[in-house]
Amino acid sequence: LMETLTAQQPSISHPLISLTESEISTAVSVIQRKKTLSEMAAFPLIALQEPDKEEVLNFTPGKVFQRKAFLVIYERSENKTFEGIVDLKSKTLSSWKEIPSVQPAIVNSEYELATQVVKADPRWQRAMQKRGITDFDRVKISWWSPGILSEQEEATGNRLCRGLSYYKGKGWNYYGSPIEGVLATVNLNTGKIANFVDRGNVPFSQENWDYDLKSLGKLLSPLKALKILQPNGRSFQIEDNEISWQGWKFRYLMHPRNGLMLYQVTHKDGENIRPVLYRASLSEMVVPYGNPEPTWSFRNAFDVGEYNLGLLANTMELGKEIPGNGLLLNAVFANEQGEPYQIPGVIGIYERDRGMLWKHYEYNTQRNDVRRSRELVMKMTVAIDNYDYSINWIFHQDGTLEVQNELTGIVLAQGTAAQKQSDDDSYGRLIAKNIFGVNHQHFFNYRLDFDVDGQANSAMEMNVKALPMDEKNPLGNAIAVAETPLAKETAAVRDLDMKSSRKWMIVSADKKNALGAAPGYMLMPEGNSIFFPVEGSKIRQRAEFATHHVWVTKYKPTELYAGGDYPNQTQAGQGLPKYIADDEALMGEDIVLWYTMGVTHIPRSEDWPVMPVHRVGFKLIPRGFFSRNPAINLPE
Repeated sequence: LMETLTAQQPSISHPLISLTESEISTAVSVIQRKKTLSEMAAFPLIALQEPDKEEVLNFTPGKVFQRKAFLVIYERSENKTFEGIVDLKSKTLSSWKEIPSVQPAIVNSEYELATQVVKADPRWQRAMQKRGITDFDRVKISWWSPGILSEQEEATGNRLCRGLSYYKGKGWNYYGSPIEGVLATVNLNTGKIANFVDRGNVPFSQENWDYDLKSLGKLLSPLKALKILQPNGRSFQIEDNEISWQGWKFRYLMHPRNGLMLYQVTHKDGENIRPVLYRASLSEMVVPYGNPEPTWSFRNAFDVGEYNLGLLANTMELGKEIPGNGLLLNAVFANEQGEPYQIPGVIGIYERDRGMLWKHYEYNTQRNDVRRSRELVMKMTVAIDNYDYSINWIFHQDGTLEVQNELTGIVLAQGTAAQKQSDDDSYGRLIAKNIFGVNHQHFFNYRLDFDVDGQANSAMEMNVKALPMDEKNPLGNAIAVAETPLAKETAAVRDLDMKSSRKWMIVSADKKNALGAAPGYMLMPEGNSIFFPVEGSKIRQRAEFATHHVWVTKYKPTELYAGGDYPNQTQAGQGLPKYIADDEALMGEDIVLWYTMGVTHIPRSEDWPVMPVHRVGFKLIPRGFFSRNPAINLPE
């Protein structure tokens, strides 16, 4: 069977192509052959083992290359986690190790198991009856990883999840009817409730919050048609997973944990193909909630590592998430049983108009020179319970690469008796009758492995300051810029500073541009926030990556996740704090820039029942990389 499956698969022409369905099946069968797994064994993660960087950089078409799969195996009855690496060419197990005291991401079957456990429990049933709910099928339980653990929970090391109950009333949108104050914690190893809390009856909204067209009733008058057409076809080319457009070339991969990521991003400068980034991906997220009540204070979702963000990506539609001129691409994943499956239309790629690219109007001659801007966008959307996110990689014609995250979906609501906003509601805002929106934050960390004109790079920080008035600066108008090298890992833990217009550059350590300076790429931050949980708070210790905006590390192939490999029930100080502990030198090395951006969301009534998109992002812009505006010679 394996041989016929392999024969049907397309040829794998490059080390950075995602695992095929037959490779996933091969990897799982090798593990099952070599190891005795129980009936309950789950595969929370099956992905391409990160290929050796040197091998990828030295690869030429037709050259033989390694092909390996990385698997996480969880034995629930024993509460043990294993990592396996399978060599797909020789069909052998090249590595197998137990990883002690960690919990992998939650898998689907555990949601079912936990729901059955809770709904059968007399304490939960009594809590529902107390609130006038007798039909338990009308209650939806939403499962979270346990977040902040009590000392007792930490000591046992058991695999836990916490359930929030919602009432499914007249409609299908239950998020407006949280059954407040009820929290069930389930021990997934024993299949029993570990802890049950009922803090007393709080009214919940009985309104129908459905937002389908029929439920909404009167609609706004429709807009006239707006069509985006490319009558001569698309301007980008795709070959396997490599995309070329306007001098850019890169490979994309859909990873079950990171989601949509890029590899080997290069730009053509005249006849030269110049590397910019080797690998770029979302590394981790954290969403801390700011309400100190016991049924809320545990809540802080590490959406990448606790829930496998990539697996939560959803199928998109042309004319909806992406415009009609776009192209939808599929991805292959594995379920927790180790079976491969395909999700259609999970990646979107399209070109869009972005207004003016550059212009000058000459008054004397009334000469008007202007070029219009076009962008290439690659997008994925994910739904994580109530929230929806999209990740967009946006390529510009001027050599800029932009990252834009879109936040939408449904605000995580708290039930309340209140019908009107009161002055003492400092932990959030009333967003509808009986519905309170809790203050919270969303932090995203991106891992950016730069190779600007090669692997020998250095990190620089730019600060701008006004100079004092003196004999050299009699009018007090002087603006000075200083660039400081970030020489070691511990010195490269940095924060935004609006007062000094602070920015960071990754520059080549061994190349010079036409003007004798080091060619580089600059990180241009956009909206951001500070991490509000205070010093000493548990969430600050677990999500230390979010407490600073910039970190720079020396490249190590195993250092991939800002919050550590296993953020579910993790110990303090994992990920970036550990990566910089050896304080390696960064000058003239292969270095990785990690950027954290945050959004502080104080909910408002206009965010209900579904929040309009909020965008947050950053740009990587060339600085001394090109000898002039790279889009100056665009044809009209």
